[in-house]
Amino acid sequence: MKYQDYYQILGVSRDASGADIKKSYRKLARLYHPDVNKEEGAEEKFKEINEAHEVLKDSEKRQAYDRFGSDWKHGNEFHTAGAGAGSYRGGGGGFSGGDFSDFFESIFGGDFQQQGRQQPGQRPRQQAPAKGEDQELKLSITLEEAFNGGTKTIQYPQKNPAGHGAVEMKKLKVNLPKGVTGGQKIRLSKQGHPSAQGGEPGDLYLEMTIQPHKFFRIEGNDLLLRLVLTPWEAALGTSVKVPTIDGSAELKIKPGMQSGQKMRLKGKGMRGEATGDQLVEIMIQTPPADDEKAQEFYRQMQKQFDFKPRNF
Repeated sequence: MKYQDYYQILGVSRDASGADIKKSYRKLARLYHPDVNKEEGAEEKFKEINEAHEVLKDSEKRQAYDRFGSDWKHGNEFHTAGAGAGSYRGGGGGFSGGDFSDFFESIFGGDFQQQGRQQPGQRPRQQAPAKGEDQELKLSITLEEAFNGGTKTIQYPQKNPAGHGAVEMKKLKVNLPKGVTGGQKIRLSKQGHPSAQGGEPGDLYLEMTIQPHKFFRIEGNDLLLRLVLTPWEAALGTSVKVPTIDGSAELKIKPGMQSGQKMRLKGKGMRGEATGDQLVEIMIQTPPADDEKAQEFYRQMQKQFDFKPRNF
């Protein structure tokens, strides 16, 4: 390589301390390393950074560089007796110096060199025992449990790795989040089948199924309640206390309500990513005409009202 200003390459002053040089080098090496930066010119820049650091981190090399630097600015080839300026190995990437592994282990974690590289003399890493199988189960819960969350104890079968296909029952306390929905899956780490090789157990996935409710039907995040009214309640209006998922609410019925009309109780639905509402659908139910007196009453109504509900 032709001579370059190593201080300028690392972005430090000529009187920079060793700690400042190392700090700047780590920052730039992370930015331009070919395994991280795929832009054009990054690899060449990385070589310059590596070469500059190899010289400036060494006190003797740095003194020689500071002493004869004026001659090198005219394009002479840079070399030091007995050692290269720091080599870069293309293809896989790497330093000749020891700071490479320390630096990238601090940035990417201790397994960085295991990702496709094995350094000379490094002992091969033993493969971890195989993980146990994941397990999937359906968990049936009530609407109230889905709404409120809480803990629920379940019991489920698991393979016994020492039992040659034998199954044993496992008991587990599960924390249900508020607002779970039907079909939603909850992952419980390491609660699946044990590993026959002594590795970590698999994970347990619980798929929520919500039991039918005696009052409510789920529609997305909304809850639907069918409210039955008598003909006179619907015609004259009234006030009715209706159940909600977390108590009850007073619902005012306006005069002239018809079957199929819906009223809305804001914020009384399920609590998930968004809070739903409770929809109250009006259903009008007529008393039975099962005796002569009741039948006569309906005949009088027929005469009284000129009412035609059909338009065909």
